[in-house]
Amino acid sequence: MREAAHDDTHEHTDVGTDVDTDKGAGEGAHPDAGTRAATGAGPDATAVDAYLRRLGVGRPARPTVDALRELHLRHLRTVPFENLSVHLGEEIVLDGGRLLDKVVSGRRGGFCYELNGAFGTLLTALGYEVTLLAARVYGDGGRLGIPYDHLALRVRTQDGGDLLADVGFGSHFLLPQAFGERGDQEDPGGTFRIVEAAPDAAGARGGHDPAPVADLDVLRDGKRVYRLERRPRALGDFVAGAWWHSTSPQSHFTRSLVCSRVTGHGGRITLSGRRVTATAANGTREERELKTDEEVLAFYRDRFGIRLAQVPAVRKPHRVG
Repeated sequence: MREAAHDDTHEHTDVGTDVDTDKGAGEGAHPDAGTRAATGAGPDATAVDAYLRRLGVGRPARPTVDALRELHLRHLRTVPFENLSVHLGEEIVLDGGRLLDKVVSGRRGGFCYELNGAFGTLLTALGYEVTLLAARVYGDGGRLGIPYDHLALRVRTQDGGDLLADVGFGSHFLLPQAFGERGDQEDPGGTFRIVEAAPDAAGARGGHDPAPVADLDVLRDGKRVYRLERRPRALGDFVAGAWWHSTSPQSHFTRSLVCSRVTGHGGRITLSGRRVTATAANGTREERELKTDEEVLAFYRDRFGIRLAQVPAVRKPHRVG
């Protein structure tokens, strides 16, 4: 989860509509919805169908690699990466049902725990085998972030795929990456590589140190992005990370506003406070400032499908992380 720290350049092929701005009418999640791996329960058919309608895609006939690729890209183009709840004083609850309610009936996005938590719930309901994985994001000087810094998904498909999916990192790969591949993997978002991690600052490789269970590093264009654990986790394991990111003065999510998604023209659109950044497929960027509250609220509505009663403003954290 690191939108604020990354360049927003993306490229991809156009599939479907740009963004659905319809608010929806009471299409929520079953109160007991959640990832099967974390809770043993899943959303009902109504919630699943409503989620798929928001993504603009029909229910896959089978949980295949191709279907996952389409769902992944649709999610990135439709459900924004955003931290508005942090600054609107909204509670962030890592529960499958609450996350689906926010994404589906609330027509909102979220940060990594919310987006990948909701997406994992959807994939599980569609028949995929989903494992939640914890990661630590590389920061300045190659320093690793806090434990449970990021949530990603390992997804196994009915046709033999074993893939890393991640719709909650902001500027990242657009299509799931082969989990077991150790060479370069070309993606519209860049060249990615998954490699065995070297020892960290404490001299540990993670797991029990043998290579089959040691941590993995995910690289984009040769730069280390995050260190991924292979041990399965439950959604509730990430509560401390979500709390830190939403309360600590050291978290970039408490210091700035971001709302961003992949566009249908091979780029990305981002609203940070009042600054709009449009990045084209070739990497060129255009920036402009929105001058009035009405313009800001209209931009959230028209470009992200988010209807707000007030313009979000950065709130000073009340607690030290």
